[in-house]
Amino acid sequence: MSTLVLDKVSRWFGNVVAVNDVTMTIGPGVTGLLGPNGAGKTTLMAMMSGFLPPSSGSVTLNGEPVWRHTDAYPLLGLVPERELSFGYLTGRQFVRANADLHRLPDAAEATERVLGVVDMVEPAGRRLDTYSKGMRQRVKIAAALVHDPTVLLLDEPFNGVDPRQRMQLMELLRRLGDEGRTVLFSSHILEEVERLARHIEVVVSGRHAASGDFGAIRRLMTDRPVRYSMSSSDDRALAAVLMSRAAVTAVALRHPTGLEVQVSDLGTFASELPSLARTHGVTLFDLSPSDDSLESVFSYLVDR
Repeated sequence: MSTLVLDKVSRWFGNVVAVNDVTMTIGPGVTGLLGPNGAGKTTLMAMMSGFLPPSSGSVTLNGEPVWRHTDAYPLLGLVPERELSFGYLTGRQFVRANADLHRLPDAAEATERVLGVVDMVEPAGRRLDTYSKGMRQRVKIAAALVHDPTVLLLDEPFNGVDPRQRMQLMELLRRLGDEGRTVLFSSHILEEVERLARHIEVVVSGRHAASGDFGAIRRLMTDRPVRYSMSSSDDRALAAVLMSRAAVTAVALRHPTGLEVQVSDLGTFASELPSLARTHGVTLFDLSPSDDSLESVFSYLVDR
């Protein structure tokens, strides 16, 4: 079993700070690294896998630094987000090349074994440029697993993968986590993380926003103040009614029509609104969240 520890890690490129003072521990099992695009997830994974040194702080694997520590590399497997650039190779050749780079004495046997793990034995003789997105993802995972690492890092592994292939990949990662491996995958999609990982690390704008059990963090996200845009047959009457409700913290009239409403208890607001409108003879024309983006969710967590 292996554990990755990031201690006050920062990384900057010139005047741009990509990761800012991040501390987290990634242990055995499946962990989700959740954050919007541009949050610093790829930079974090590059430092965890030894491809990039931290500008400050430390990244260690089982107590030893990862950067320029060659004994750590056999324990690590990385599945990058970027597409494969070796389309002229077959899947088997690509995985075998990674086995040879690790100087495995049983490279041919290891290649066939890991192709079986990802269910790619049959199409392994085809060129990579003939593969679907899901098949390319599985071959990348096979290449990362060929040397039997205890840590597997996957950067946005479900991007562009169809629903059936996504389910297959999720089941594979669950199986690897159940074997005692340390599996970390990044995603900007909340539902992907919810389906696969119970423990999550949340990053936004290069900062560590939250850490822990998914259920607890999801409740924080759900309970945050939410803003809605509304329009109705009588905006002023509706505004007066809403201001009397404990779940509503602010109401503003828009020009020329409509309302902006901020609520602190989404569940109560959602259940009360239809009956309130009906009781006061107001017809609702439109109701939509005005800040329901990952950026707004994560910014709320950072500011807590």
